[in-house]
Amino acid sequence: MIQSQSKQFKALMVGVVMGYAITCIVFLGYSMLITYTSMTERNLPMVVAVTTLLSVMVAGFDAAKGAENRGWLWGMGAGLVYIIILTLLMMSVLQRFAVDTRTITSIILALAGGGMGGILGINMRRSR
Repeated sequence: MIQSQSKQFKALMVGVVMGYAITCIVFLGYSMLITYTSMTERNLPMVVAVTTLLSVMVAGFDAAKGAENRGWLWGMGAGLVYIIILTLLMMSVLQRFAVDTRTITSIILALAGGGMGGILGINMRRSR
């Protein structure tokens, strides 16, 4: 039982790392587009929302692949870990960080996206 939980925790953390890898790649690409083209930051909120959703879905998918059951719950856990880390980073970087509707929306998006990724991950695992 303990070995299974350790394996599951490792899968969850690998999922979160993969989610952040995707986030970094997308943000780096978008920042390069803004820097070297005439593109503006006008679409930044949409890019952040879509990137967050995609990243937590991947994190949830990876976390649930190691689960025996309740993939949605492991996926939501990965989404929660992802958004907690992101929130802590934002709190340390931004001088005036406040919990507002955008923050609440990000938390809901992370939980929902992680849950959806978890459902897909556990079903892909079972279909093999």
